Amino acid sequence: MKLKTDFLIIGSGISGLSLAIYLSKLAPDEKILLITKESLHESSTYHAQGGIACVWNNDDNFDKHIQDTLVAGDGLCDEKVVKKIITQAPERIIDLIDLGVEFTRNANGEYDLSKEGGHTVRRVLHVNDQTGQSIENTLISNVKKLSNVEIKENWCAVNLFAKNFRCYGVYVLNQESEEIHNIAAKATILATGGAGKIYLYTTNPDIASGDGIAMAYRAGATIANMEFYQFHPTCLYHPYAKSFLITEAMRGEGAILKDIRGNEFMEKYHPQKELAPRDVVSRAIDAELKRSGDDYVYLDIATQRDSNFIRNHFPGIYNTCLDFNIDITKQPIPVVPAAHYCCGGVKTEINGSTEVKNLYIIGESACTGLHGANRLASNSLLEGLVTAHECANTLAKEIHGLKIKEFPEWEPGNAVPSTEAVVLSQNWDEIRRFMWNYVGIVRTDKRLQRAKKRINLLLDEIDQYYWDFKIEKNLVELRNLATVAKIIIVSAISRKESRGIHYNLDYPNKSEMSRPTTLRRPW
Repeated sequence: MKLKTDFLIIGSGISGLSLAIYLSKLAPDEKILLITKESLHESSTYHAQGGIACVWNNDDNFDKHIQDTLVAGDGLCDEKVVKKIITQAPERIIDLIDLGVEFTRNANGEYDLSKEGGHTVRRVLHVNDQTGQSIENTLISNVKKLSNVEIKENWCAVNLFAKNFRCYGVYVLNQESEEIHNIAAKATILATGGAGKIYLYTTNPDIASGDGIAMAYRAGATIANMEFYQFHPTCLYHPYAKSFLITEAMRGEGAILKDIRGNEFMEKYHPQKELAPRDVVSRAIDAELKRSGDDYVYLDIATQRDSNFIRNHFPGIYNTCLDFNIDITKQPIPVVPAAHYCCGGVKTEINGSTEVKNLYIIGESACTGLHGANRLASNSLLEGLVTAHECANTLAKEIHGLKIKEFPEWEPGNAVPSTEAVVLSQNWDEIRRFMWNYVGIVRTDKRLQRAKKRINLLLDEIDQYYWDFKIEKNLVELRNLATVAKIIIVSAISRKESRGIHYNLDYPNKSEMSRPTTLRRPW
């Protein structure tokens, strides 16, 4: 089936939903189609706990926020981009407030600002510890009211149709009818999020399979800084807890990291202790676990704050942990680091534009230069808001010069229904395990080369499976994960230094001459 739309948005997190809202107002006569491979709510935004970093009171200023971002980025941030995004933050926060987001207030009626790792002052606006859920619900409610926005859930993007660095649209699997549609659009915008499911342990939801990055790479876009995959220091460790993040804001409110014998250890690694940047805290925990042989460390808020404070400030964490028989008002929380955020992505301008004409990328799939070698906590939702706003302004100005051009329907060839789904689960599991063991928090050249050999074999296997059998969502995701895994491995091998999140024992020091890592097809 052939479909047409003026603007095609793929993804339903803060970037995609905000873009739909901004674009609907700026181009009210244009058709906007927003598709998502599961339900609208299923996004990394929905699961975000901490909040949005923004200069909001007189104790703070833009220079401080900019400097904190640059320090965290460890020399690889684009300073112009950093300044533009941070100085726009208050306006974009007001946009959210106007849409109905009710950020938490203190006893004085002022917005309650929390402090997270790498920040020198309190500047994180939040909705208790369920900020993302509140923002996602508010944005969905507003998008559903827009008359020129059509929404399609359970539509999984398979591949872009691009020729000579120009994108014409996308092939999409309608999971209910099992048909492949081709959607032609004046502009295609990918807001598909990160790729945390590439690792064995992650805070990301299952949908985070690197779809946008892989599709853009196959279309000819440049990918940048993919060796910088951020690991969040504190994910709940429990055999039945799946990818549950313990927000950094808890450490901002005094929670202490301890080994299982009750010994504090962060002072050995950084003067800011628990509030050091995420890469430092993650490596510290990793080092303690490797030294002791333990499976986890403890995060202790119970001895630092009274029970009422804990329940009021962290209701989501309190209730979830209670489901696993952990009362955080009385007990420390067992935690481990987990893959959390992709600081690299498709190389874009701040408005999402890429080298592939009519293809835009915003949010976690993009590499604007804001994060550099390590993302400052709570800058991600902010980036999604600002880049969506910038993208909408650009598209609204260029709409009259854009045209829809149809492209051929999907050719299934001789593909037949799958009879070997076990291949998908086996390959997925293998990728996640060797990425965790060889391309994780601490790396070496030998580990990276082992990973490269394995991913090359698996890519051949997956490619053959892709052409032999009918398309299904699990196959699309596996193919994308394998592609992104190869990109991360090749990028990590090429960086002969340790910087930010990327730490290689064979090159423990920073290079004086360091620049972003870029990659384009072929490998």
